[in-house]
Amino acid sequence: MKKLLATITLVCLFMVGVHAQDLKTADVPANVKSALMQKYPETAKAKVSWEKEKGNFEANWGGKSGEDNSAVFTPSANFVEIVKAITVSQLPASVLAYVKEHEHGAKIVEAALVTDAKGTVTYEAEIKGKELIFDKDGKFIKTEKG
Repeated sequence: MKKLLATITLVCLFMVGVHAQDLKTADVPANVKSALMQKYPETAKAKVSWEKEKGNFEANWGGKSGEDNSAVFTPSANFVEIVKAITVSQLPASVLAYVKEHEHGAKIVEAALVTDAKGTVTYEAEIKGKELIFDKDGKFIKTEKG
């Protein structure tokens, strides 16, 4: 029983370390905050929350949840990607068809339009704790753990 409890504790600690870590604005490097303001000037008047995820800094702002937009920057302030929340109905029809066929019609709980630093556009559809990634035309690319 003690071994099981220790294993569960280690798994929980590992999972906490893998997920995003909320940050105070004061803990975000000035160059990263400056890069956000230069790329997205509208954030000057928005309430921005910060997270550290996979070593990068993620700024979230907009919408009721405060997370309609999420921009990711490296510690050296290089832009990685912008994730914009969209409605499920804004996903390409082929995404909805894929979910219906391959995911047994699972409910899409969140949808997003992602544009990376190179300008590559992808769509994300979140279902059952995982994200399905599609190209700009709605063709399935891969599944990522949520």
